[in-house]
Amino acid sequence: MKKTSTRLADGRELIYYDLRDDVVRNAVDQRPLEPTVTTSEIRRDPLLGDSVAIASHRQGRTYHPPADECPLCPSRQGRLSEVPDASYDVVVFENRFPSLAGDSGRCEVVCFTSDHQASFSDLTPEQARLVLDAWTDRTAELSHISAVEQVFCFENRGAEIGVTLQHPHGQIYAYPFTTPRTALMLRQVAAHKEATGGENLFDAVLERETADERVVLAGEHWVAFVPYAAHWPYEVHLYPRRRVPDLLGLDEAARTEFPQVYLELLRRFDRLFGENESPTPYIAAWHQAPFGQLEEFDGVSRDDFALHLELFTIRRTSGKLKYLAGSESGMSVFINDVPPERAAERLREVASS
Repeated sequence: MKKTSTRLADGRELIYYDLRDDVVRNAVDQRPLEPTVTTSEIRRDPLLGDSVAIASHRQGRTYHPPADECPLCPSRQGRLSEVPDASYDVVVFENRFPSLAGDSGRCEVVCFTSDHQASFSDLTPEQARLVLDAWTDRTAELSHISAVEQVFCFENRGAEIGVTLQHPHGQIYAYPFTTPRTALMLRQVAAHKEATGGENLFDAVLERETADERVVLAGEHWVAFVPYAAHWPYEVHLYPRRRVPDLLGLDEAARTEFPQVYLELLRRFDRLFGENESPTPYIAAWHQAPFGQLEEFDGVSRDDFALHLELFTIRRTSGKLKYLAGSESGMSVFINDVPPERAAERLREVASS
């Protein structure tokens, strides 16, 4: 992997990640951009104890542009975009309309390929490995920013999810706090450790889940399953078999196997609802241990956390979506219409031949 860092016309950082070492990246952003102005602010909810990002400048962000005006495609034939070069393998840049900025954190866009019509599942294993390496590199770099406490790499795909740019891409949020979801996990880990005299909760869950009928795909270094208490109609958790706290902890064997396992999972998701259905909308979310101090979680260290990816779709059946209505949105109590055992069975049925 070759890494080349440059600056866009408004001062934002852009980084090329290339498969070949002999690629030269010296294109200059020719757009007449003014410096980016953000109004991101973090406010803490005193009743729930969580944080909310107030980012009014995002109202003006790019919204469903036509393909020939896509800001994530390379700059070609006189049309200038967020990527100055005429081609790229993987590129990462600071979001022009960030939810988090300055002391409130940082937001980055990750473009998986220059092919506007592709999807992550269309990547070759070599390309998917490059994305993994870019996620890992950005996690390492962002963790050194003093304001950053947790790094979250994720992909939203599909208009049904709320995606406003169709080009295959994901995002990275560098939060200045430990997210509520992660804090819940850490509290559960702490309670389980105390109750069992030191047993790791992630290890116990993984052992139970991989012994059950909900395993979807198993490799030598990774295992994917539908969790016992799945929140979403089709939800898969992907774990490395060796517990590590973050992407930086993966060894070469796990990195090598990841593309084959993950690409197969994504392709199965696209086959779930038949050929006549639009590509399956999904969210793919990496859960990593916070880089900040964990004193509030008694007896828990970063090494007690288990890196894993959660992949789920809001489509519950052909032509129907799972909406977060009163119970889910009002009380955070999910109601799942698809039994996890049936979801796992269906995901095995649509395996590649």
